[in-house]
Amino acid sequence: MSFLIETPADQARRAGLRRMRVVATSLLALAAVIYVVTLRLDHDGVWGYVNTASEAAMVGALADWFAVTALFKHPLGLPIPHTALVKRRKDELGRSLQEFVSENFLTEEIVRERLASAQVALRLGRWLEHPASRERVLTEAVRAGRAGLQRMKDEDVEDFLSSLLLPRLAKEPISPIAGSLLDSVVEEGAHSGLVDLGIDHLVAWLRDNPEVFADVVGEKAPWWSPPWLDERLIGWGYKQAVTWLEEMRSDEGHPARVALDDLLKRLAHDLQHDDEVQASAERLKERLLAHPQVPKTAVGIWQSFRTALIGAMDDRESYFWQRGDELLTHIGEHLVEEQSWRDRLELHLGEAVAFVVNTYGDELAEVISVTVERWDAEEASQRIELFVGRDLQFIRINGTIVGALAGLVIHAVSVLVT
Repeated sequence: MSFLIETPADQARRAGLRRMRVVATSLLALAAVIYVVTLRLDHDGVWGYVNTASEAAMVGALADWFAVTALFKHPLGLPIPHTALVKRRKDELGRSLQEFVSENFLTEEIVRERLASAQVALRLGRWLEHPASRERVLTEAVRAGRAGLQRMKDEDVEDFLSSLLLPRLAKEPISPIAGSLLDSVVEEGAHSGLVDLGIDHLVAWLRDNPEVFADVVGEKAPWWSPPWLDERLIGWGYKQAVTWLEEMRSDEGHPARVALDDLLKRLAHDLQHDDEVQASAERLKERLLAHPQVPKTAVGIWQSFRTALIGAMDDRESYFWQRGDELLTHIGEHLVEEQSWRDRLELHLGEAVAFVVNTYGDELAEVISVTVERWDAEEASQRIELFVGRDLQFIRINGTIVGALAGLVIHAVSVLVT
């Protein structure tokens, strides 16, 4: 079975091999013609040198033709021992090449040295300085991301949630993790933006719906209270609520915000250390995860997220593209200007490459021997000859020339001695 496909580059190599064969064979033929023509001429003069040189050239050309041909096939089709070496020892050659690559290329020292000399981090930083390069990165990221998102089917997501993620979450205690996370969020003030957002929406809703506020509060007024008094109290309460929320929004040290932070800190502490709170949180988690609507709700959230993300990917003016370009610009500037960034990146790259080489180096090199073993012997011989045969023809050419020079020297010595 053939595993080799000839490419246009292979066709060019084959044409080059034919040309060099013609050149080498033509030199042999020229030497033979000169030998025959000068065979009966007077050998005491210059024709003796010419005849002897042509004879030695033929010997050298034939010897090197035999050597080159014997690598790939039997010369003249004769099963001479130690010929057609590539066919007979294809598998051994593949294993030897595997060992050579493994021992001389796929070693941690060599790959680390090559990685350091390549200055990958600096070159990457300079490459990211160009807008076209950043756009190319984002384009490829969008292409891969869109393909991945579109291949993720809703039923697969729901099956993943129902059969793997949610059961796993049900078994894992969530209270300590949630408490530790909440403690870190409050300590760093990361929740302030969410609080601000909530207050802004609440204030906006109150301003847009004063009548709803009046109806809700009015329902709680006693029956004996006169309407004019209710209206004044409700109006005053409405203004106080809006003012109080605005003060809370503008003042980071507002008592209500401080009280909220204290409440969240206590909750974070109790989730980590109070058995009753932990038990209550786990029961709430179990009831929530056991609800049949949870997977469908999660899938709905996923669908909305996917739709929004794909839309942002398709819009080059979107926040996704703007932030992506800013991030790549930031990375490129730091890689060019700061040695610490380059050292850190190259350290991580070196560790990653070293891990791959040390862990999978033998398997990577084994691809060579496995691939060669799959090749048909005849086809493998032709393939290898296609790649190196053109250069091997120079051996035949050099053999012809060196043979002719050797013949001249031998004949000159013979004349001097006699």
